[in-house]
Amino acid sequence: MLPLEGMTVVSLEQAVAAPFATRQLADLGARVIKVERPGVGDFARHYDEKSRGLSSHFVWLNRSKESIALDLKKEGSKEVLRRLISRADVFVQNLAPGAAGRLGFGAKALRAGHPHLVTCSVSGYGESGPYREKKAYDLLVQCETGLVSVTGTPETPSKVGISVADIAAGMYAFSGILTALLKRERTGEGSHIEVSLFEALSEWMGFPAYYTMYSGEQPPRTGAEHAAIAPYGPFPCGDGRTVFLGIQNEREWERFCREVLQRPELAGDPRFSSNPRRVENRDELHEEIGRVFGALSSEEVIGRLDAARIANARLRSVREFLEHPQHEARRRWRKVDSPVGALDALLPPAVPNAEEPVMGPIPEVGEHTEAILEELGYDEDGVEALRREGAL
Repeated sequence: MLPLEGMTVVSLEQAVAAPFATRQLADLGARVIKVERPGVGDFARHYDEKSRGLSSHFVWLNRSKESIALDLKKEGSKEVLRRLISRADVFVQNLAPGAAGRLGFGAKALRAGHPHLVTCSVSGYGESGPYREKKAYDLLVQCETGLVSVTGTPETPSKVGISVADIAAGMYAFSGILTALLKRERTGEGSHIEVSLFEALSEWMGFPAYYTMYSGEQPPRTGAEHAAIAPYGPFPCGDGRTVFLGIQNEREWERFCREVLQRPELAGDPRFSSNPRRVENRDELHEEIGRVFGALSSEEVIGRLDAARIANARLRSVREFLEHPQHEARRRWRKVDSPVGALDALLPPAVPNAEEPVMGPIPEVGEHTEAILEELGYDEDGVEALRREGAL
């Protein structure tokens, strides 16, 4: 039995952060009812058409959910949502700040009527403060937290290549909801969880924040290298391929010099005798490593690194990642149904006791509307009345 079986989550969600949180709840067995706008649905459905005509973001974030299409400007739709919430364990929303409250679904009002309910609001900057109303797309939050200023090359500040602010917020929403459900098991009381992209990514900025706070200068942009550790990053080999490696302590550094570079005298070179010295003399360090690696193939370099127990990696493309032998060896791929047929999906990384998670279909907009309405007690006349009102 999966840990969230029997739990119902109602989510007024769109884009990435909230759908990522609720998909993980669905993976663990929760029933997730996704409320979408009639017709167009979640706007993430239209980001691209690269997954056999479906949006790659939507495919990633919305398996195993039921979709109900409601126009919440209509009173009939609001009543449907009220009935859904009255039966739910969790309500999640990531509308613009204040929008859920204006519709009558603010956390305070909901929990007053349903003390057992766990509510979670995901926003850009939080429900108060001068940035409360500011739009917060992932790139913009990366800028506001300083992430872009420490990412990229010395010449070019760069965004992270994935939606890292959204993912961070989705993870904290997911873990916060699980924590609130555990608390409810102990006390019988629900909770409200407020998560913002800005505060989630602020937590992930811990290293550069403390580095800057107490040194007076921020970590430099170092491309794929590490601002505070050396050697750490990419090194070209004689066959034109690149190998990444990382040294974490002086024992590893001595072993690296002795067994990989086969130049044990470098371990005691005053330029490289400690990590701070190696960082200060990074260019000279790389020259010394390059002399050795340039005469070897990438496979030979990896062979020496593995034999010396030095952490390393190949620089893989996304296609090479998809074909990674570790996925195959650990049977990580599953098939998920969708409106365009079966699609491949990776298993979630954490499921208790290695149980098989829910890997259900990706829904069409409003695919489950009529079934959910029937479950809520609407007969044919009631459904028709909602249609006449334009609520569906």
